[in-house]
Amino acid sequence: MKTRHDLSSLEWRLSGWTPEIWRLYKTTEPGLAQRAEVSAIPAPVPGSIQLALRQAGIIPDWNVGHNARLCEWVENRHWIYEAAIPDAWLIKNMQYRLVCEGLDYSGWIILNGREIAPFCGSHVPHVIDLTAYLNERANILQIVFDTPPRWLGQFGRTSQIKEWKVRFNYMWDWTARLVQQGIWDKVYLDVSDGIEIRDLFCVATVNTADTTGNLDIKGWINGAAASVSIVLEREGQSVRIETLNPAIFNLTGIHWRQLPVELWWPNLQGSQPLYQLKVAVLDKDCHALDQTTRTIGFKHIQWKPCHGAPPLADPWLCSINGRDVFLQGANWVPIRPNFADVTEAQYLRQLTLYRDLGFNLLRVWGGAILEKEMFYRLCDELGIMIWQEFPLSSSGVDDYPPDDPQAIQDMTRIVATYIARRHHHVSLLVWCGGNELITTAGGAYRPVDESHPMIRAQQATVRSLDPSHRFIATSPSGPTVHGNAGTFGHGLHWDVHGPWKPTGDMEEWRQYWLHDDALFRSELGACGASSSELIRKYAGDLDPMPIAVSNPLWKYPIDWWLEIDQFVKDHNRNPRHLEEYVAWSQERQKQALSFAVKACKDRFPKCGGCIIWMGHDCFPCASNTAIIDFEGSLKPAAMAIRDVLQKSADF
Repeated sequence: MKTRHDLSSLEWRLSGWTPEIWRLYKTTEPGLAQRAEVSAIPAPVPGSIQLALRQAGIIPDWNVGHNARLCEWVENRHWIYEAAIPDAWLIKNMQYRLVCEGLDYSGWIILNGREIAPFCGSHVPHVIDLTAYLNERANILQIVFDTPPRWLGQFGRTSQIKEWKVRFNYMWDWTARLVQQGIWDKVYLDVSDGIEIRDLFCVATVNTADTTGNLDIKGWINGAAASVSIVLEREGQSVRIETLNPAIFNLTGIHWRQLPVELWWPNLQGSQPLYQLKVAVLDKDCHALDQTTRTIGFKHIQWKPCHGAPPLADPWLCSINGRDVFLQGANWVPIRPNFADVTEAQYLRQLTLYRDLGFNLLRVWGGAILEKEMFYRLCDELGIMIWQEFPLSSSGVDDYPPDDPQAIQDMTRIVATYIARRHHHVSLLVWCGGNELITTAGGAYRPVDESHPMIRAQQATVRSLDPSHRFIATSPSGPTVHGNAGTFGHGLHWDVHGPWKPTGDMEEWRQYWLHDDALFRSELGACGASSSELIRKYAGDLDPMPIAVSNPLWKYPIDWWLEIDQFVKDHNRNPRHLEEYVAWSQERQKQALSFAVKACKDRFPKCGGCIIWMGHDCFPCASNTAIIDFEGSLKPAAMAIRDVLQKSADF
């Protein structure tokens, strides 16, 4: 029988070390962690090293002023998480696996002072067999974190970035540098006699003729079980039950047809009925030896050409359960830079805001992470579809993905784990190769496509493991990167990015959108200041006045979203006080965004949708393109967009 123990229930301690010096000591002996530079402190798991240090009073709140700079020393130490494995968990003649769903970023697993295995990579789970190394009692587990890569931030060369750690932590134009380290997702100890379910895949589809459901299930049963039980139910009521021989399940899987199900609809289009798929391996007395549950839903997706689209253009009109639906989305970044510490309550609050505003799509941006399982489960429940990107992003100097064999192999492994962990969620709409991946070969400046070897490998992996979902090479995609007003009407704008703010007066902005011909816009935006209350709260010892690029507050983390020149042009003077600038900036963002989104939606079905950059702030920026501020308050732009989004969204 398989048992899973949640290691978050243990009392974890965290100590900080000058790199490598911990190797000189037997750190598993009681009291020797006091030799560390940072003596042992309590550490929540999952959780970031940074939050544990902040809660212990060792580093300041990085959200205030320029305090993030005072936290950068944390990157330059080794950090050791330590906990005792309860003796009661250990049973003779069993197999023991440490399962780490998210470690950020690299280091070593140590058991009883013995190095068991290295680990590397924030985007993949790590599974370590502990069986041969456990004592009968008094086992001490340590997870040691190495120093992270020096720089993976917004600016650099994508072609040379091959360390698979989360990039936005190194600084982006909407967040300061806070290079998270720690255990960012769940950690378990699996205890098994060898009989268990492995590699479970389930694909739910819909018969369009009669709206019944199909369910294809495959996996592998290890060990000598008597039977496999598969149950599909909703709210405790069985829809279909089948029991079969494990050998037959391993050979053929299960293929159920014409299931009497209700269809899942995105937000504002209908309800979100969810079903539980329960798979169990049984002994001869029908006792469960291992079992797992997946929450699934049934929807049908068809991608069609937008009305009036060029003959060879990609299809950007999304038909859901036979109904053409405008995709009205926001670009999602982690709720906090220390995403290890984000709770289910924080996810629920933020996602409910998006649902209530009227969004039906979130683009999980490629410079970040595969979000925790609870994020996708909540999106299933709330009717919010997911555009999930793989962890690649532009870098400014060059935006071309790596193309060497090792990097492609690493990425293929990441893609396979993303699919294995999230493919079953009914909220999942598309997979995407990454953010703003560009080629300049032959003098071109256009999005990469499947001719790039890494993108081609991503596509092949999706087609092999999850062919029911669409794969998009990158965002944007098609012949051009940006929507260029000078080439409107030429059929070049398929999925494009930008603009992100008006560059002149509002009439020029309106004319741009009135003549737009893009089939889809996966990024468009307009900047607006945070509230004066929030700016003052997080300014620390920085003075918000004067409002100028020379003021350290307004150029941190970067000054792109400060529009002081436009204010001066409009008023022929500088702002008299912070409140005046904030009111002007927020009204300008409100007008710009509401007009842009309405213009896109008014063109439906010539335009299949738009995704606002960006949804929410994860850092208290004085000014940014977010429509939800750092503390979850709606800017005026969000409330104006709500009126546009909640207008009938079907064709």
